Amino acid sequence: MKNNLFKIYILAFFLLTDFILFAQPGDDDGGGGLEGNDPPPAPINDKLVWLGVAAVLFAFYSFNRKRKVA
Repeated sequence: MKNNLFKIYILAFFLLTDFILFAQPGDDDGGGGLEGNDPPPAPINDKLVWLGVAAVLFAFYSFNRKRKVA
């Protein structure tokens, strides 16, 4: 069981670091104001597919685990 949990952590780490690697850099000039020019938002359209795949795999895993216990 520990080995499977470790594999899930590694998979989640690699899936989530992709979001971190493509994050937009901040523009911290020390002003701290809420008004001003905001950077354009980052597109997430291509990442939604991976989120859906992870959700289906998690649902399948949870369903199988619950079925084995019952």
